[in-house]
Amino acid sequence: MGFLAASLSRIKPSPTMAVTNLARELRAAGRDIIGLGAGEPDFDTPDHIKEAAIAAIRRGETKYTNVDGTPELKAAIVRKFRRENELDYEPAEITVGTGGKQVLYNAFMATLDPGDEVVVPAPYWVSYPDMVRLAGGEPVFVACSAETGFRLRPEDLERAITPRTKWLVLNSPSNPTGAAYRREELEALAEVLRRHPQVRVMTDDMYEHLVYDGFVFTTIAQVAPDLKDRTLTVNGVSKAYAMTGWRIGYAGGPRELIKAMATIQSQSTSNPCSISQAAALAALDGDQGFLAERNRVFRERRDLVVRLLNEAPGLSCPKPEGAFYVYPSCAGVIGRRPPGGQPIASSEQFARYLLEDAGVAVVHGAAFGLDPHFRISYATSTELLEEACRRILRACERLEG
Repeated sequence: MGFLAASLSRIKPSPTMAVTNLARELRAAGRDIIGLGAGEPDFDTPDHIKEAAIAAIRRGETKYTNVDGTPELKAAIVRKFRRENELDYEPAEITVGTGGKQVLYNAFMATLDPGDEVVVPAPYWVSYPDMVRLAGGEPVFVACSAETGFRLRPEDLERAITPRTKWLVLNSPSNPTGAAYRREELEALAEVLRRHPQVRVMTDDMYEHLVYDGFVFTTIAQVAPDLKDRTLTVNGVSKAYAMTGWRIGYAGGPRELIKAMATIQSQSTSNPCSISQAAALAALDGDQGFLAERNRVFRERRDLVVRLLNEAPGLSCPKPEGAFYVYPSCAGVIGRRPPGGQPIASSEQFARYLLEDAGVAVVHGAAFGLDPHFRISYATSTELLEEACRRILRACERLEG
């Protein structure tokens, strides 16, 4: 296999996708598996968005578009940023990619040289470190424990920054924890960044609309306007609008960076799907009323999962501010053993135990850089969540020692 690039050895396949695929395979083999690994809403894409896509097909909008987004979609994104985030961008400061993941990847590829550092608070979305490494950079992890609400503290950010630091990645609400930054917490981080003008901020705001209990979402360029020219504000339609398969992400940022990202995209995928762009335009400009009802359902599911998991011996589950994940600690089961088995030594072994013994697929915390935890996605039906949590409870009660 000597023809493969050496850079491939620096990365690994997505653990979240691996869990989802394994659950599918086990189901296909006849196993009763409840998959709680996928970061994907179980709701359908709203009808008005689907109808906009169908209309675009009928109009013949099936040709190449501008490499990084149609003028119409860029204009809608400009309106969205102004309406919801108090951010003013010009169309030349907007980029559209094939999902938020491509937008992040383009930014790293356009800016990182070998040895450049990117501060990544942990736990983190599994793709951040590998994208940094593929681009030649080095991720610098900063542990953010449950005691800090899984949020980066200013003093920890200060310690992590070096002369080689080029980016800070901020994901709020977070995948995998659901933790979200309050305005005053972003202001404190901005104060640190002002002392280090070489550091840019890459926000991942994909779960912006999925917040609960009156939490008010803000993004750092909104809170600290003086940092706007150092910030790439990344978002997309995947989560709030249940459009994961449509693959549309976008960002607002400095014109020079946006132009560089378009160059990267022009030599990789070229434009995002023309039909998906028409659908995204309808999502951003259309009726937003359905979001409140879906959030109510997600909040009820969150409360259910948190309550049931906290009844399981050895587990401790904080209540997150947003997204559709919980990130329980499984420290209390480490060292205990399944009947007739070996002691559980890690979150990965615990996740395997849940899969084999309880038929529940979760993602182990090591994949996200902070252990001993595991991630559950509650973006599935209430009935399945109740059954999954009952299975987890019984599996924990069966542990010995």
